[in-house]
Amino acid sequence: MNYGNYGFVRVAAAVPRLKVADCKYNSENIKEMINKADKLGIQFVVFPELSITAYTCGDLFHQQLLLEQAARQLGEILSGTGESDIVAIAGMPLMTDNQLFNCAVVMQKGRIIGVVPKEYIPGYSEFYEERWFAPGSNSFSTVINLCGQDVPFGQDLLFECEEDKRLCFGVEICEDLWVPIPPSSYQAIAGAVLLFNLSASNEVVGKYSYRKDLVKQQSGRCIAGYVMASSGVDESTTDVVFSGHAIIAENGELLAESERFKRQGSLIFADIDVERLISSRLKNTSFMSGVSNRKFRRIAFNLKKMALEKVSRHIDPHPFVPSDEALRNKRCSEIFAIQTTGLAKRLEHTGAKHAVLGISGGLDSTMALLVTVKTFDLLNLPRENILAITMPGFGTTDVTYSNALKLISSMKVGFREINIKDACLKHFEDIGHDPDIHDTTYENVQARERTQILMDIANKIGGLVVGTGDLSELALGWATYNGDHMSMYSVNCGVPKTLIKYLVRWVAENEQDDETRRVLLDIIDTPITPELLPPDASGRIKQKTEDIIGPYELHDFFLYHMVRYGASPKKILFLAKQAFQGIYTGETIAKWLDVFCRRFFSQQFKRSCLPDGPKVGTISLSPRGDWRMPSDAQARLWLEELKETEDWKYRG
Repeated sequence: MNYGNYGFVRVAAAVPRLKVADCKYNSENIKEMINKADKLGIQFVVFPELSITAYTCGDLFHQQLLLEQAARQLGEILSGTGESDIVAIAGMPLMTDNQLFNCAVVMQKGRIIGVVPKEYIPGYSEFYEERWFAPGSNSFSTVINLCGQDVPFGQDLLFECEEDKRLCFGVEICEDLWVPIPPSSYQAIAGAVLLFNLSASNEVVGKYSYRKDLVKQQSGRCIAGYVMASSGVDESTTDVVFSGHAIIAENGELLAESERFKRQGSLIFADIDVERLISSRLKNTSFMSGVSNRKFRRIAFNLKKMALEKVSRHIDPHPFVPSDEALRNKRCSEIFAIQTTGLAKRLEHTGAKHAVLGISGGLDSTMALLVTVKTFDLLNLPRENILAITMPGFGTTDVTYSNALKLISSMKVGFREINIKDACLKHFEDIGHDPDIHDTTYENVQARERTQILMDIANKIGGLVVGTGDLSELALGWATYNGDHMSMYSVNCGVPKTLIKYLVRWVAENEQDDETRRVLLDIIDTPITPELLPPDASGRIKQKTEDIIGPYELHDFFLYHMVRYGASPKKILFLAKQAFQGIYTGETIAKWLDVFCRRFFSQQFKRSCLPDGPKVGTISLSPRGDWRMPSDAQARLWLEELKETEDWKYRG
């Protein structure tokens, strides 16, 4: 984006100490927190509702002295933060048009850039705001004079960044969020990617969780960053208690949350990925369906400059794998159910009573067999109708061969062993290839021989060939065209490599007996290999996939950010360096990112003719729905941008 920092902006929610009706005390604390936020590189900070006077002033809101002092202390805040470029949003009562409004004042560098009145005024249960305040819709002034400045006023204000107009924010106040269609919904449709809420939400049993869910859901519905600051414990008086609950969410994800009931002021902050939000909106074509006719005035502001060296948020190195064990187990259960349901439908539709799989002793074919066995159990088909075929070749090792046999035996499925060496040697002779030359032809002949066997046997017994390849292999094109690339139904095509082992482990621990569980755990610990080159002199695996194409955890990270959010190589590199700090150097990440970009573009032709298979997550590379890319697209722009980075220049 035009303002740099890889599209991130730093936002904060502040809950200051205050005294009810003591505007001077409150303004001093607000100034102090603005200056503190400024030193932390924060670019936007929002304070609670009516923070200059306090929310719980009651009938004191009708006292002229309180209203005059609120305006005077707003002036003190302006003069005390005039050197700061931070955008600050504080709350105060404001009289205009013969009415009193509950307002959010947006200010920057000693200037008020806009005032937004609260739209929905609660008058139920413990709330009595209708006694003092008018709804913003009652106003008719569009400009007011405040602290000697002529200021835009109204519910129709949006604030646009001078440096990049795509960075736009809107403001609403407390109850506005709790209505069926909050003002922030209209603001988001009109372009606001940041939404700020000045709140005074008291605590009752159960409200905390609901409020947090409300903020997360609104950020998700609006595909926006949402920042709420709610009144602290100093507002607790008479019949209500406040906790100072502050929340920052982005597109349904909680980024930061304050500790409630703190006796001191609190300040939380996080970095919102505006670039990601804009990308998500572009993909979600229904986002702008039924666009509102509401008109907004656009008010300019200047974004505070910040040199972003590290984002203030967690960057998950394994975005496909939930770090929380309970959530991960739930995710695995759901994926397994999706895979088995998809295969069951295909078997029922075709009337096939048999399935054929190539079992290598590796993770992917193991997962495919687990899915197939579960599916046959669901359909009350005998497991013997599953024909598991192991096809030893030039690269087969004792470890994988032994694991394959143990797995097939423990699953009680049909078994057949077909050694492909003689057939491959005959084929080398037919095409005039020297079998001592271990090149692509040498490897692909084996892969295609195995696929031919599977297909022909499936025809012979009236069954389906169940594919084993996963999402990560499809992204990299790490498959032999018309070899392991092809099947009659591909159950793993939506599952990335980093998740496969957790999925196998979950099935082992939740679906299998002790014997099968032990075999599965051995398979999980075996290095990933295509086993197309002969083993070393000791009979150990010589051809390790990750030594050739790079770590799958990096490639899955690249895939996630590039496909889901349209992130550029520079941004992916920036995020990966933080996510994998202490594990990979920037130079190493740049090296494998170059490999990823080259392979992702050059191997699209393999993805353009993929067999059917179930989508299980937000990312799929199916050419029929999720990823439609021309096979001849050029990678030059991506590679050139990567070469501009310092990490590329200094790579080993």
